[in-house]
Amino acid sequence: MTLIDQAGAVRSGEELDVAKVAAFLESVDGSLQGMPAVSQFPGGASNLTYLLTYRLSGAERELILRRPPFGAKAKSAHDMLREASIMAELKPVYPYVPKVFATCQDRAVMDSDFYVMERLRGIILRDKLPPGLVLSEADTRQLCLNVVDKMIALHQVDYQAAGLAHLGKGEGYVQRQISGWSERYRKARTDDAVDFETVMRWLEDKMPAADVATCLIHNDFRFDNVVLDPENPLHVIGVLDWEMATLGDPLMDLGNTLAYWVQADDEPQFKQMRRQPTHLPGMLTRREVIAYYGEKTGYRTDHFDFYEIYGLFRLAVIVQQIYYRFHHGQTTNPQFAFFVHVTNYLEQRCKKLIAQSTI
Repeated sequence: MTLIDQAGAVRSGEELDVAKVAAFLESVDGSLQGMPAVSQFPGGASNLTYLLTYRLSGAERELILRRPPFGAKAKSAHDMLREASIMAELKPVYPYVPKVFATCQDRAVMDSDFYVMERLRGIILRDKLPPGLVLSEADTRQLCLNVVDKMIALHQVDYQAAGLAHLGKGEGYVQRQISGWSERYRKARTDDAVDFETVMRWLEDKMPAADVATCLIHNDFRFDNVVLDPENPLHVIGVLDWEMATLGDPLMDLGNTLAYWVQADDEPQFKQMRRQPTHLPGMLTRREVIAYYGEKTGYRTDHFDFYEIYGLFRLAVIVQQIYYRFHHGQTTNPQFAFFVHVTNYLEQRCKKLIAQSTI
């Protein structure tokens, strides 16, 4: 059984007009003849990811197509052209970014903007290791360090030299995030969701007076957005999903990452949310990640409670925004029906951490 991440059948209601996509791609590269086989990667609560497989003169050529979700969506969300532009500018200085092949905003081709990029054939870790991949505890620890190191490397990119200074809005990133995500939650709240007011007030009261630094941040850095070398699964060959990348505070980025970092001794409700294998023996705990990150970067992490609670709150907003669309009939994916329970649990978790906080 191959360890390489596999796409499956296209989900009902998320089909592409393959003929139109194929005609567009042939106009970009005349060697792309005929109809590609189309399959879809798992996940996709946010943007949707498809595999296009061409069979050309006995050889295969694989491309990845990314588009927004179907149905109504926030006006500023799911900006495919922005994501593709960031990837193209970042690629020369951060080689783990896939190469963008084409972008399209022609509504005659698709009902939304989309882009197509090279496929990085590799292993992607989801809630558990793929069948056939066996890692020792020492290997798991080294893999974990290698993944965190790629985030650190991103935070150390010279974004001005890369031509990405335009992404920034200046000082005050933390304040903008707290006010912005609070506003988004209030707009996305449904009658069966908790109000999060206690958490939002705490974040506003406890936010640091200034950003720790300004650097390029990913904003969704997780194991399932990292591609591993099939020949050496400890080696990272790619980082995916640049939709939310921007210039901002690196500790806010780390807080976002740790919101998904479910470890072996967490409470059962949090374990049910796990979507990456951070529970395995050898994986760093959240505290160990924070300490390692601080040691490698020199940033002080002794008041990290704020960033951890922010990360969980932001995750709750993202989950609730998706649930809002389902609640109002703007999307019909049945997996979203349970998202409000995740929202409500995350408020409980934030309140628990607030009660334990010393800041």
